[in-house]
This record gives sequence, C-alpha cells and structure tokens, in this order.
Amino acid sequence: MANVFGILTAIALALSAFVAFKNHAAYEKDLADTDTRKGELAKSEIRLADDKKVLTALPIEIDGVDAEVDTLTASEAAQKKVNDGLSKQVDEKTKKIASDKEQLDGIREKTAKVGNIDELAAKMREMNAAIEQLKQSITGNEAKLANLTAQNTSTEAQITDTKGKFDDFAGGRSLASLNTRIRSIYPNWGFVTLAAGNNAGVVNSSTLNVVRNDQVIAKLLVTAVESTTASASIVPDSMAADATLMVGDRVVPGLKETTPSVSAPVVTPPSN
Repeated sequence: MANVFGILTAIALALSAFVAFKNHAAYEKDLADTDTRKGELAKSEIRLADDKKVLTALPIEIDGVDAEVDTLTASEAAQKKVNDGLSKQVDEKTKKIASDKEQLDGIREKTAKVGNIDELAAKMREMNAAIEQLKQSITGNEAKLANLTAQNTSTEAQITDTKGKFDDFAGGRSLASLNTRIRSIYPNWGFVTLAAGNNAGVVNSSTLNVVRNDQVIAKLLVTAVESTTASASIVPDSMAADATLMVGDRVVPGLKETTPSVSAPVVTPPSN
C-alpha cells in the first residue's frame, strides 16, 4: 500500500512539474511578445518624431525664404534708386554739354576761332569723358539689377514649391510628384506595401489611387510610412468591377477621403 501511495505521489509531482514547465514556457513567450510590441511601438514613435521634425522645419524654411525675398526686394529697390540718380546726372551733364557747346559756338563767331576756344574745347573733352564714365556705371548697375531680378524670380519659384509641399503635408496629401508601384499585396488583411516612402512624398493618412491603363481601379489609405516604403489599406468599395490588384500596379496621389473606413476586401494576389 505504501508503494502504491508513493507511486501516486510521484505521478502527481511529475504532473505538477509538467504543468509548471508549460506555464513557464507560456510566460516566457508572453514576455517575448511584449518585448516585440514594445520594439514596434518605439519604432513607430521614432517615425512619428521624424515626421513632426519635418513639419516643424517647413515653416522655418518658408520664413527664411520669405526673409531672403524681402532682402532681395529691398536691394532691388535701392539699386533702382541709384540707377535713377545716375540717369538724372547723365541728363544734367548732357544739358550742360549742350549749353557749353552753344556758348562755344557763340564765342567762335565773335573771336573767329581765337582766344579761349581751346580752353572751352578742353572742358568739353573732360565733360564727354565724365559722361562716358557715368554711362559705363549705369550699364554695370543695370547688369546688377538684372541679376537681382533673376535671383528674385528663382527665389519666388522656390517659395511657391516649398509652400506647395507644406500645404500638402499640412493637408494630409501625398506630394503631387509621387509616382510609385505596389510592392506586395496582403489580401487577407486588406492592405498593400508600396515601393516608396516619405523620401518620395508619401504622407501618412493620405489617399492614393491605383492606376492601370490610365484608369483608377482602386483607392488606398496610407497607414504607415517609412523613408523608402509605406503600407496602405485598400479602401472598401473602391475596387473597380472585375479588377484585381497586382504587384507592380502604378500608384499616384488621389483626393483625401473625408471619413474612410478600412476593412479587408477580397483581393487575389497575382500568381507567379
């Protein structure tokens, strides 16, 4: 009887040890899953911080460009003022030459080309040299003004481009220049991955169009963005009739959806 009791006790201890081992293994698996989720959360927070830095830097960059435009505009106005002053001096010198010439002609008539004619001629030569110098100065200033105008035009184009990008980021729209492809398809979860990320202008929560043969066959909602890739959910009821998404389908920006909902439509990946 004692042997039977000992055997039963050993069996009970073995079962307890087995259950404890299983519970410990499950506990370790839960810890590993928790660490994995924490790592994914940390990566998401880093990506979010990077996106916030980009959005924060854009207004500062625009302010800097606006300040440069103001400086160039002020420089252009100051240069124009200098040019106007030089033009006025040329006009005054020209009138003075005409007056001196008129006086010289009168003296020539009275003195029959003798007396102070040589002195007046020397003064006229000096005046002509001064006028030529002023004309050269005006030409140089006009070249500077043309250069400032070209710089101002280039700066305005940069401002327009930067403001357009900022408006797209702020409005939750991917950049109009975006042109990428579907990299992979996950029909069971209703989402795809793209071959481009925020470096190419993909913006989180923006709406994209899947285009084939110049026709929109489906719409996507961007759910996560990295530097060179992104993932997007397939917008329900956006699939064209008899259409099936395929790897390599072209993806371009679309209009932002107001209240998109996301589920998992039936999408069959292409066969290899």
